[in-house]
Amino acid sequence: MGDVAMTVPVLIALTQQHPKLKVTVLTRKFFAPMFESIPNLSVYEADVKGRHKGVFGLWKLYKELLQLKIDAVADLHNVLRSKVLKRYFQFGGIPVVQIDKGRAEKKALTSGNPKFFKPLKTTHQRYIDVFVKSGLPVDVSKKQVLSKQRLSEKTLGLIGANSKKWIGIAPFAAFEGKTYPLELMEEVVSELNESEKYTIFLFGGGADQERTLEGFKKKFKNCLNLVGKLSFGEELALISNLDLMLSMDSGNAHLAAMYGVPVVTLWGVTHPFAGFSPFGQDLDNALCSDRNTYPLIPTSVYGNKMPEGYEKAMHTILPKTVVDKLQLILDRD
Repeated sequence: MGDVAMTVPVLIALTQQHPKLKVTVLTRKFFAPMFESIPNLSVYEADVKGRHKGVFGLWKLYKELLQLKIDAVADLHNVLRSKVLKRYFQFGGIPVVQIDKGRAEKKALTSGNPKFFKPLKTTHQRYIDVFVKSGLPVDVSKKQVLSKQRLSEKTLGLIGANSKKWIGIAPFAAFEGKTYPLELMEEVVSELNESEKYTIFLFGGGADQERTLEGFKKKFKNCLNLVGKLSFGEELALISNLDLMLSMDSGNAHLAAMYGVPVVTLWGVTHPFAGFSPFGQDLDNALCSDRNTYPLIPTSVYGNKMPEGYEKAMHTILPKTVVDKLQLILDRD
């Protein structure tokens, strides 16, 4: 989801700067709400678990896409499925430009060799490069973001009348190595709750996360657990109205950044140097584990590799540091 969300600022700039261009985004139906307000852009569903499953399903998808009279293809994913589609399009004489993910550079960055510890090209820039190679230069220097969305009646009924500042907290990530320890996150939430200045919206998914966040809600009166309460589109609208989002190195950081919401990210065994920082955010908003104590960070690009002894890397990000950063941003705004 984070990779998809990171395309949004680039696609906003692309459609603004090339107004005669008609863009079709091929993605899963679930992600469609991210793109609804971008002009001259439509979404075509890739049903990869149904009618478009496997090689023959991708051939069927290719034949469907041909009906759209596509002139060129920008592959921003560069995975097995998109590589198969690339072959089909090339066979049909339609040009394809594929993203360079910089896999060799990222492998070097995660090797633990100090000489390779340096910022790599951002994912947003890698997307831009695809369009530049396609003859469509894109400039994101103006920080193109989506507009704040109107909240549904259902959402308004859920959150009630509220004049406090709104903080979103997404405390989970795909891997343990980039998930802030829950006991430390509870300290963060406790201090924010006690200030009586904020309403805290808790984001997550699945039964286990719902139970955890429901526990936070019961313990802290200014918290609201959103898991299973809203549709994805309604969640996006609420995110667009936040005053700040606190997230791991995960999808929610990029969803908030799509709307220009200030985002504070917590980094465990991953690191912003890999190019996955949320769009348009201050570098100081990325709070990282201590590399003096854990010099092999980043141990992987996605957080799926945790060397022995690195289990407590995120304990070096103190709850007070997190709260101070949040309050600094909120007081400034």
